[in-house]
Amino acid sequence: MNQLLKEIRQCKVCEPNLPLGARPIVVAHPDSKILIIGQAPGTKVHTSGIPWDDKSGERLREWMDVSEVDFYDEKLMAIVPMGFCYPGKGKSGDLPPRKECAPLWHDALLAKMPKVKLTLLIGNYAQEYYLPDNNYKTLTERVKNFNEFSPSYFPLPHPSPRNNIWLRKNEWFEQEAIPFLRERIQEIIK
Repeated sequence: MNQLLKEIRQCKVCEPNLPLGARPIVVAHPDSKILIIGQAPGTKVHTSGIPWDDKSGERLREWMDVSEVDFYDEKLMAIVPMGFCYPGKGKSGDLPPRKECAPLWHDALLAKMPKVKLTLLIGNYAQEYYLPDNNYKTLTERVKNFNEFSPSYFPLPHPSPRNNIWLRKNEWFEQEAIPFLRERIQEIIK
């Protein structure tokens, strides 16, 4: 695992297309129990080098009901984005994660994490990649039917403050999905 993480962190495959250069962000350990697959680091995370070190991370930890200490304990949580580097800014937010990363690195990482019991699929990119053959065509449908992907996967919307409108329109999420998620996480980490 250490050699693989070193190779990933030195990756420059996309560098010519990255406005801030390559800085792959990933956390993984052979003992990780929960795998968090998000989109790609934002500018704050690119600068700090700490995954989910922003408002989205605060909300994600709140949804999960875990402390920062547990969240950043690599023996509990692996953090593997769809794109390992900041992809740049688009018209309405960050660009999508680079398509090279997941096919290049995910299988090798997952093969070295045999103790993962739950994978959080955060956002459309992770869900479309890991749940390609499901009956739900939208993120909202997948998240609403979260229990159908249990016990291995849990689809989530992105916890970005940009999704406040989605959260207001879908009150069921915090009433039904979040308690289920928290219970499942506690079963795994305790």
